[in-house]
Amino acid sequence: MPARKFLLLTLTVVFSWACTAQDTSRHAGFCFDVNVFAGKVIKHTPKFRLPLPDLSTGIDVNLQWRKYGRKEWEQRRRYPIVGIGITYTNYGIDSVYGRVLSIYPNIEIPLITGHRLNWTARIGDGAGFTTRHYSRLGYLDTLNNAISSTLNDYASFMTDIRYNINTHWQVQAGLNFSHISNASFRQPNLGINMAGGHIGVKYYPVSSEPKRIHRELKPLKNRWLGQFRTTIAANESNAPLGPTYPIYIATAYVSKRWISKNKVFLGADYSYHEQIFAYLRNNSFVPPGTERKEATKIAVIGGNEFLLGRIGVVLQVGYYVHQAYQSQSKYYQKLGGNFYVVQREKGPIKEAYLCAFLKTHTSTAEWAEVGFGMSF
Repeated sequence: MPARKFLLLTLTVVFSWACTAQDTSRHAGFCFDVNVFAGKVIKHTPKFRLPLPDLSTGIDVNLQWRKYGRKEWEQRRRYPIVGIGITYTNYGIDSVYGRVLSIYPNIEIPLITGHRLNWTARIGDGAGFTTRHYSRLGYLDTLNNAISSTLNDYASFMTDIRYNINTHWQVQAGLNFSHISNASFRQPNLGINMAGGHIGVKYYPVSSEPKRIHRELKPLKNRWLGQFRTTIAANESNAPLGPTYPIYIATAYVSKRWISKNKVFLGADYSYHEQIFAYLRNNSFVPPGTERKEATKIAVIGGNEFLLGRIGVVLQVGYYVHQAYQSQSKYYQKLGGNFYVVQREKGPIKEAYLCAFLKTHTSTAEWAEVGFGMSF
């Protein structure tokens, strides 16, 4: 199978690199992390009518680098580990779910650190490629309402307890959760959620403890900023293979930096939905002239941004104060990130950034958005 061959090639290349890196001190902190996992697909909505596999399994291969303090944020974040993960998932019913090969950047943050035992959390997001999805062309599969495209978003969360054997080897066991969907860019798209456990091993060819740079860091000012971002998303109409409509989103909020490595924020989200507007214009469900109002959503938002140098990882929650036509959920979440092109402590424009977010209602994705923002 192509996915298995690709994974085997990855293992071969990395093991070969690891063998050549053992005597090179500059590779200290690099590790090869492998976990095997097993779990269950979760029925997260009544619309999910696919048969649930008895067991889903897979393997996660992660190339990781332990930060040693070259930049100030690495020391403020207690020297985290960043990586590129490759995951192969067999959901258990190949004729229905197919299999998934995913690649995603991730960051691992220590929660509790001891001499032998550590508790860590890892979060990542990237691309997932499926071998089977909803189709009216080629092979016929009109029952799979979970996935409707080959390319999807893949999000992963893992937490585990790790035991340090020595400076080269560690073993771990923990829990994991993954989500894959195309964020309703194509329909149908309920997504697949899977929860389970994993066991694994970490191997550092040189050492798990690179020489750390430690400097006296002055606390950053807990400043307030006014922030604005504008993004765009797209949804396909409810009919599979139907037209795709844009969604325009504007967000205004204030933020306050705290403990030099986070920003807490509060504000409002506005979104305008061309799909809802077109639907209402072609069906007399609302009074004429109110279609545009009924195609908008307004929400109050709050959240936290974890600052990692020029990258910010954003967790946001929202509560609707104005709903669009026939909308039901009152709450939603956004997970995403900012890439800062401009970062200044002084000046009229203190930040400028590119951003991307995945919006979900609990475990069901609504859309993926991209755009840019500024801070004053």
